[in-house]
Amino acid sequence: MKSLMGVWIDHKKAVIVAAGDAIATTVQSGVRGRTRFSGGSGHPGGYISQRGNSEKRGEERHRNALDRYLDAVMAAVKGAEHLLILGPGEAKTELANRVGRARGKAPRVSTKAADKLTQAQIVAAVSAFFEPRPGARRSAPAPARDRKSTRLNSSHVS
Repeated sequence: MKSLMGVWIDHKKAVIVAAGDAIATTVQSGVRGRTRFSGGSGHPGGYISQRGNSEKRGEERHRNALDRYLDAVMAAVKGAEHLLILGPGEAKTELANRVGRARGKAPRVSTKAADKLTQAQIVAAVSAFFEPRPGARRSAPAPARDRKSTRLNSSHVS
């Protein structure tokens, strides 16, 4: 089980790398581009356009295909303790949100904007992100502050 992993993702493919590993796994999405409909969305006489249902079905198919793709990516990074998500668009945010909503122990997630990268560049970026820096100390995250004590302290300042 690899505990530090990185993913470069867009809506066409995802490249998954374990930190310190030179081998990457690719997950293809199979999601087609959205169908564009021309013209207005309603009938001038006030009747619902028959095309409206077609648009809704198309959007639903697109959303379902993206859900299956993101599920496949999540299955590939299962067991990660810390996940770096790279990517150029909103797919990285969609994956980060989905990981945050996942049941069970969710990994710590970091996101970073990145243009289209080669597989070697992705491996290097993930390794550099997780590489311990000289003089830097890895510590546990600070405990959350108690809101009541913060309010009390700020109200008693004279």
